[in-house]
Amino acid sequence: MKPKNVGPVLPGEGDTDYARYMRTDALLDLQRRPGEVIHRDELLFQVTHQSAELWLKLAAADLTEAIARVDGGEPAPAELLLTRATLAVRLITDQLDMLGHLRPADFQAMQPALGKGSGAESPGWRQVQAAGRKLGQAFATFLADREVNLATLYSREPSDPAYRLAEAMVEFDDRVSSWRVRHYKLAIRVGSHGVIGAAGSPSGMLAKLIDYRFFPDLWQVRANLALGSTVGASLA
Repeated sequence: MKPKNVGPVLPGEGDTDYARYMRTDALLDLQRRPGEVIHRDELLFQVTHQSAELWLKLAAADLTEAIARVDGGEPAPAELLLTRATLAVRLITDQLDMLGHLRPADFQAMQPALGKGSGAESPGWRQVQAAGRKLGQAFATFLADREVNLATLYSREPSDPAYRLAEAMVEFDDRVSSWRVRHYKLAIRVGSHGVIGAAGSPSGMLAKLIDYRFFPDLWQVRANLALGSTVGASLA
């Protein structure tokens, strides 16, 4: 006897439970329709950026939970959450390779459809930025409450949960910097952001942000220790 065909059990739209849970009908309807596009590569452009927004949403959520764990005196779970957020940044960096398939002429043809839109307006990235700054503040408070400065922290064993969290924060900064470098080079390659080095150009703005650090004191204490100095080691 053939098994009885059982339909979806979840509420919502879609022919299957997978479609209903993932809301694929709505998700796949978020891109401009063939009759709306002025260049076929708008689909490539939208899918790349929309998926990046989803990964950034996850990163912001994990960073927010990591902050709560640090505030609660739990650096170990905070490290795990921060590692996941860092992986999300790595994934959005890797997928920028898709935009490398755009020719400058293709992107220029798409410009009217984009209006004045800019990646700087990304809500996901703004949430990640805000959470990153709050994480630095939470970690500083965590150490101050325990009367530990960064030089002392870095003298501990690498297995120490607070040490591991500090290193995870450095890795997060490193990944964000890599994303900015890749973004900058892509902007130049596609040729959409004005003359290289021109004052006020989008590419120039991107270049200035490459060396930005969410946690500069962590980088400084590592440099100081490499030189055998602990000057300026306090995060406070």
